[in-house]
Amino acid sequence: MKKNTLLFIALSLLSLMACAEDKPQSPTPMPKPEVTLSEAEWKKLLTAEQYAVTRQAGTERPYGAIYEEFEKQGEGTYYCVCCGVELFTSKEKFHSGCGWPSFYDASTAKNVFERVDNSHGMTRVETLCKRCGAHLGHVFEGESVSANTPTKRRFCINGVALNYVPKGGTPPKLLDLTDAAVEKKKEEVAKEAGVEVQKP
Repeated sequence: MKKNTLLFIALSLLSLMACAEDKPQSPTPMPKPEVTLSEAEWKKLLTAEQYAVTRQAGTERPYGAIYEEFEKQGEGTYYCVCCGVELFTSKEKFHSGCGWPSFYDASTAKNVFERVDNSHGMTRVETLCKRCGAHLGHVFEGESVSANTPTKRRFCINGVALNYVPKGGTPPKLLDLTDAAVEKKKEEVAKEAGVEVQKP
């Protein structure tokens, strides 16, 4: 009887451990972005599609005009469409045939943040712009599409989240940390302190 009880407990524990491994991972918290604007301010800066993708974690349709443009682009650098920070270069670009721009690595790793994404009944790794929190796409590992890349990874990125600048071109201006949201906060703090803010 004791043997049966111990066997039952052991099997129950093994079953619980197996279930725990299948449980989706908790999302990694995103560090506070340097650039924070209100939704209304982002809507003024972006097209409707750019806003839906970057600020609402949407996905552009595959094999669209943006993808066709991406496939034709030569040497250059890809910047965040929201804040202007560098994300990828043509050196890491490759043709994956998946219908979205693909890179095997971020050109400036500190600007691309990766976190677990459990949406839509799947566990994936979401990529975001670390500077402004813009949703870029997802990164996949160990698949046949990226097997021949140096990192064995595929950053599957929405084209509308990127601003391409050809080699020798002028990089976009970084969205200033002193833009509208910061100025508004300064005004609020000054008002609370009873100081009048002089506007230019």
